[in-house]
Amino acid sequence: MRKFIQRALHKLPKLDSQQIYSLIRDLARENESLEIVLDSMTDGVIAADQNNRVMVCNKSAERLLPLTGTEVYEKIIWDIIDDADISRFIQINLEDQETVSDREFTLSSGGATKILSLSILPLVHAGRVQGSILHIEDISEKRWREAKLRRAESLASLTTLTAGVAHEIKNPLGSIGIHIQLIQRLIREKGRVESEDISSYLDVINEEVERLNKIVVDFLFAVRPMDMSLSEGCLNCLIQDLLKFMQYELEQTGIQVKAELEDGLSHILMDEKFMKQAILNMVKNAMNAMPDGGTLVLSTQKKGDEVILRISDDGIGMSQEVMEKIFEPYFTTKDFGSGIGLTLVYKIIKEHHGEITVMSKEGRGTTFTISFPVPQKEPHLLGNETDEPEWEVADEV
Repeated sequence: MRKFIQRALHKLPKLDSQQIYSLIRDLARENESLEIVLDSMTDGVIAADQNNRVMVCNKSAERLLPLTGTEVYEKIIWDIIDDADISRFIQINLEDQETVSDREFTLSSGGATKILSLSILPLVHAGRVQGSILHIEDISEKRWREAKLRRAESLASLTTLTAGVAHEIKNPLGSIGIHIQLIQRLIREKGRVESEDISSYLDVINEEVERLNKIVVDFLFAVRPMDMSLSEGCLNCLIQDLLKFMQYELEQTGIQVKAELEDGLSHILMDEKFMKQAILNMVKNAMNAMPDGGTLVLSTQKKGDEVILRISDDGIGMSQEVMEKIFEPYFTTKDFGSGIGLTLVYKIIKEHHGEITVMSKEGRGTTFTISFPVPQKEPHLLGNETDEPEWEVADEV
């Protein structure tokens, strides 16, 4: 249709009134079809020209956004938004010629709350930027489902943790009970006992009490919400500092470390204290998998809108069955440790809105892959080209 109209415009002086009428009718039908398509979308769309004046605004945009009035066409795009934060967000990014993806805003009206995700994209025609597009998505339902899933996961995790605690405390309680019975038997047999007679029993009881205390501390750390303070930070710097801190211990265990850190890596939102604890736990886990020494590799890279951290060892590896359980609380294949370390790693990564996966093969080593989102504001596109689009003109209609 567009090529037809272009050719028709080129030949307009030669068209009779009936041909002009047909051309206008067809153009009106195409325009109406486009409006129907746009108004049928659940997402809001507002298009503005190079002067930031509104050219298109579909019904979903009118429904989702608080607008200053019903007449929006030819007005400056940020002036039609009746919300200071959203209006300022649009103005700053358009004036700075930036594209932005999935910036979230929470709006409250009449006791109802909705969460909108806004993106600013370039409007491109014939290879040139001719304006901008504001995309609006209502993600309230999505966030509600995510919150519901997190609550379900938390409940399931708490159930598992509780079962794990019950299992863990049985042994020390049993040991304490046995040694108290031994002390009681001595008292019955001798009538009176000296401190040296029961000293070894009391030492065992004290050890088991300390063990119980550690179980409770680990449990509380695992179930309590983490009081995180996220701010943009350098993941590479944190890794380098951690490796310096652990250098002596790694050397003593015969482990060679390779740090393959990408130059100029994007910063991520993180709580440095918790992030350091998570990476430390994974490094310790790798060290335990290489009792006779080996190679530990920590690598970082930016991939799309994510920063990827990989921690690899060439240790004993894991079976598929073990891999499926390693993040479960109190699961361990070692004769020591609480089995809570990787559970805390998983929780910390999730609190950073990250993802963690593991790949391993028995006798071949293990690789943990962690992905973190990069803060979504990057300079890009939205140029100021003022050239008119170049139409390809055919010789005849």
